[in-house]
Amino acid sequence: MMSKSKTHHPRLTLIALALISLVTHAAEKDDLFGDDLPKASTKPAASSRPSIKGFVQFELARTVADPDHWSKMRTRADLSSQGKLGSNIKWKLGAHFDYDAVYSINDYYNADVKKDQRFDAVLRENYIDYSAGDWDFRIGRQNIVWGEMVGLFFADVVSARDMREFILPDFDQLRTPQWALRSEYFKNDFHAELLWIPVASYDNIGKPGAEFYPYQPVPVGFNVRYQQEARPERNADNMNYGLRLSTLKNGWDVSGFYYRSTDINATFYRDAFSEPGTLIYQARHDRIHQLGASLAKDFGEVVLKGEAVYTKGRSFTSLNALDSDGVSAQNTLDWAAGLDFTLPAESRFNVQFFQRQFFDYNADIIPDQHENGFSLLLNSKFFNNWDVQALLISSLNRTDWLFRPRAVWSFEKNWRMVIGADIFNGPPLGMFGRYDQQDRVYSEVRYSF
Repeated sequence: MMSKSKTHHPRLTLIALALISLVTHAAEKDDLFGDDLPKASTKPAASSRPSIKGFVQFELARTVADPDHWSKMRTRADLSSQGKLGSNIKWKLGAHFDYDAVYSINDYYNADVKKDQRFDAVLRENYIDYSAGDWDFRIGRQNIVWGEMVGLFFADVVSARDMREFILPDFDQLRTPQWALRSEYFKNDFHAELLWIPVASYDNIGKPGAEFYPYQPVPVGFNVRYQQEARPERNADNMNYGLRLSTLKNGWDVSGFYYRSTDINATFYRDAFSEPGTLIYQARHDRIHQLGASLAKDFGEVVLKGEAVYTKGRSFTSLNALDSDGVSAQNTLDWAAGLDFTLPAESRFNVQFFQRQFFDYNADIIPDQHENGFSLLLNSKFFNNWDVQALLISSLNRTDWLFRPRAVWSFEKNWRMVIGADIFNGPPLGMFGRYDQQDRVYSEVRYSF
């Protein structure tokens, strides 16, 4: 399962050179902006005239592994508006629109990937809120966030995700809202939440040939073919529903939930017998149960957070060539605990430990019975308008990690520029090592309004 990790010194040199190049391009863009850019109005919008808010962002990324290539030249417009229909009724509409020129300027990607990722129009949150006493109701397309650990998802099990860039985008852009009816009850320090999702959304994993497609193991001497993903039928059997209860006692914010769903994550089922010498994979979605809990406590300059989720019914890829469908059902417990430290000079340090434990463990699957890991995040502000951070997420079972340095420059009101790098290392079957050839540097320029 493990392979020897190769040195990254040559690629780190390439990354440094590419970062310099991106900064140069960004500086040229800064000159082009000039001093006559429109500024966002500070005048409050009239209540009878809901304003449109959002941002326009240009994103540039270059993959520096062999072969190096431009992997993103995307322009994104994220727009939303909200208002009231009365004293107890509120509404929100939102969408974003993408055009990625990288799929028009080179032949690195196949036709399916170009078609999937060149243009995109996605509904974001679109809902109506109604309040009645201690009850709040929200119906429509919405994000439901049940967990907020750094860098990874644990108790945040409801919203689907756009995984075409793995877990690299900001989580508010990564999440895909669900069409849901959510009822919330508030009484003193108690909060109850009932959730029903009649038509679910699922993770978008993209098309084979994309930069971060989740390729499956292929033994030497075999061919591979990926069938179209099998999305669940829209019927009563595939509806999702859940209950979450939370309370605040003596400064402890504690919650627990039950969620019954068709998994937002894809499981790749394998057919090794229909075409001798060819493995046929198809992404499907298992029906699962999840029990979870979270806690948080503020100790002044230190904040403690923890999350745990028990999942029943999810299947995992099996390396046993004689397995008829190439997967093994495994019940798991995922947990994470973290400490967030407030440091001098407007700095912050976060450390997390996490684990996935498999029950009735099948040794033919890729992970170990106990998969352990940690993350470190250091964030600091410089010169009032610079924010720099570095995030490391790593396995403790093997050399398998993701390192993400990043700097944000708020150079004008409503404007920001980001430069950073995403560096992967590990064995071919590792969580991060499978993307060992997708190291990239990137830059973003955003105007918010």
